[in-house]
Amino acid sequence: MRSSLILAAFAATSASALNILLGNDDGFGSAQLRQLNDLLKADGHKTIVVAPVDNESGQGGRAVYTTSPNLTVASEFGLVSAGAPSLGRDPKDPDVWYYNGTPAACTFVALDYVIPKYYNNVSIDLYTGGPNFGGNLGPFLYTLSGTMGGTYAAIGRSIPGIAFSAANSEQRSYTWINETTKSGHPDPAVIQAQLAYTIVSQLINSTKPGERILPYGYGIGVNTPVITSLSNDSCIAPPFVQTRLTGGAFTDTAVYNATRGTFTYGNLQTEGLNRCINGDCALPGETDVVDGGCYSSVSVFTIDYDAPTGQDQTSIRSALEPVVPFQNKDGWASVKKRDTQIWEASAPLRHE
Repeated sequence: MRSSLILAAFAATSASALNILLGNDDGFGSAQLRQLNDLLKADGHKTIVVAPVDNESGQGGRAVYTTSPNLTVASEFGLVSAGAPSLGRDPKDPDVWYYNGTPAACTFVALDYVIPKYYNNVSIDLYTGGPNFGGNLGPFLYTLSGTMGGTYAAIGRSIPGIAFSAANSEQRSYTWINETTKSGHPDPAVIQAQLAYTIVSQLINSTKPGERILPYGYGIGVNTPVITSLSNDSCIAPPFVQTRLTGGAFTDTAVYNATRGTFTYGNLQTEGLNRCINGDCALPGETDVVDGGCYSSVSVFTIDYDAPTGQDQTSIRSALEPVVPFQNKDGWASVKKRDTQIWEASAPLRHE
């Protein structure tokens, strides 16, 4: 969708190089994590990746450390063999580390062991989580997501943090990337990384040298839709929209299967989860935005979950513009209606 926008904002280079710590909950071999790491390195930043050795999705902010000094099984995607140390470097990249623990544990191992011991205790200017395979929309998934958990662990340690979650769910290794798909567009993992890179670069370029990327205690949660290039359902360059966590968000229900005698989860919208209490209630909910079409949400939050009003959040939102335009609920409805009309009018072009 709106493919003329693709990569238009990705060409800008950062005004200054930063020390960036990257993590996720999908594992250190994740395609989207590695693609973002490559983009940041190419832009001149010093990057260090410390991420779980295996998929640790759904761990939230739990800091769980392995009790074994060695891996009892091979790592995700077979990148590291069983018997290797539980903390180690990727054999092909010395600045990519794996650890057999949860995402939050990886953040703490990075800050308290890897960086002091192997990087001369360099100061970290920014933490990025993901891009995750799968969305993390709303306050329920804020607490559940390992991508978010690793990020707010860093924010709690006074490091600016941005969590990126991409609705594409086909988790795969960075070794499986196709530079160009059969459709002629870049691999979805490449595009998701480029979307994340756009937000990072915008914030860096909006920050004066020597100043923090974000105020203490603040973070940003970015959710992008499924990237697809199917002729009848294209979404290649989803525009960014400023959002809040609540609004259309789901929580879990326990669904009982009488045949198996087991439970699974279902989704439920509730007023208790979606009431706007402390946040900027003029903003559209991130769930409504991302689930409503080819749009990406950008939510400013604090470690008490949602963005309060005040000068700090105003300055962050200002720094995100013009890449992420500000719209209140009424303005967002107008933009969505306009873009839908444009999209429908250009429908024949989608089949080329």
